[in-house]
Amino acid sequence: MKAEKFQAELESIVEELGYQIRKEKGSFRGDFCVLEGDKIVMINKNYPPEFHIGQMIRFLSKQDLENMFIKPVVRKEIDEWFERIGQE
Repeated sequence: MKAEKFQAELESIVEELGYQIRKEKGSFRGDFCVLEGDKIVMINKNYPPEFHIGQMIRFLSKQDLENMFIKPVVRKEIDEWFERIGQE
């Protein structure tokens, strides 16, 4: 799956979990937080799609995705990323 398509799929999953995605420029790597009650995933626009994917995968690795419907091809890709992260 192409990086841009996979990124779009991940973004929709993040939003289904109730988080707002904010893409900003700046001198930060990106992360997730709750700010004044708003659940936010911050992504640095200066980085390439592959980096954005890694940030969202790290976020999703901390979430319960078991009971959530995710397209099989996307879930397979997420699981492969989870394995890579687990080996670091």
